[in-house]
Amino acid sequence: MWTGYLDWALSDFSGYIAADELYDGPFCVLSIVDNRTFKRLLYQVLDHDPDHDDIRAFLRRFRMAVQLRGRKLLGVTTDGSPLYPEPLRDVFGDSLPHQICEFHVIKEITKAVLRAVAKVRKELAERKLPGKRGRPSTPLAKRAARKRQWIQQKIADLFEHRYLFVQHDLTPTERRTLCKITRGLRQLRTLREIMEELYRLFDRRCRTDTALAKLAKLRQRVRRFKQVGKVLTKLRSPNLEKALTFLDDKQFPSTSNAVERGNRRHRKMQKTVYRVRTKEHIHNRVALDMLRDSQKQDRTSTLKVLHRKRAS
Repeated sequence: MWTGYLDWALSDFSGYIAADELYDGPFCVLSIVDNRTFKRLLYQVLDHDPDHDDIRAFLRRFRMAVQLRGRKLLGVTTDGSPLYPEPLRDVFGDSLPHQICEFHVIKEITKAVLRAVAKVRKELAERKLPGKRGRPSTPLAKRAARKRQWIQQKIADLFEHRYLFVQHDLTPTERRTLCKITRGLRQLRTLREIMEELYRLFDRRCRTDTALAKLAKLRQRVRRFKQVGKVLTKLRSPNLEKALTFLDDKQFPSTSNAVERGNRRHRKMQKTVYRVRTKEHIHNRVALDMLRDSQKQDRTSTLKVLHRKRAS
């Protein structure tokens, strides 16, 4: 059955794969999925956390299955885990393009930006001096009360509209709101400009070399803003450079969503279908999903025939 499944799964192999690991208590599920057809190609259930030797042996199994069927691997996409770069070089060599998932890289940077916005809110709260009880009577007390009210409103606006600093595209109304809540806070406008330049790096209309040149300028710009540069250390991560590999190949997927989707389905099954989690149960669960995927086309054809018969 396993050989027949591999023949089916690799019959229209795109050449691009996504690899990831799923932790389930003391167990770990290693998976390789075709990153364009979304077919799971290989999996392995471990009773311990994987290391480089486990990943290397797993990749060798996949390489053998591909070579026996005359297929060629064109690229691999993973998340930012350090488990994969060294085994990939050992098994496939340095010539294989390795893409870091775009979503995982952007997620880390957006977290850093939101932390920077939260830090500004905290600094504003510290500037708010406590006032005396009752209505202010003197001009100085009234001016202090207005300032406290302005600071409190600024903090509330920054919290309510914090998503505007990391949202991919802004409408004209949202852009006006952003300008209003960042008035007097130049560092926050700089954060938004940095996020816009970051999103432009992943535009498929440019090549990897062009994107890397833009990234170098962006890093240099961030270095000038010391307050921002301390927060956005993720911008200097080498994973960001690896996340731009897909720009040189229009067929290369930029994310590892193919394997992540299967992992999300596995998590859902954990909550709604079964409770007993042993190595054998996990192995059978993944095998059942693969069997269902292999029969999807026939099942769909059968349903279409039944619907036509009922309609006639």
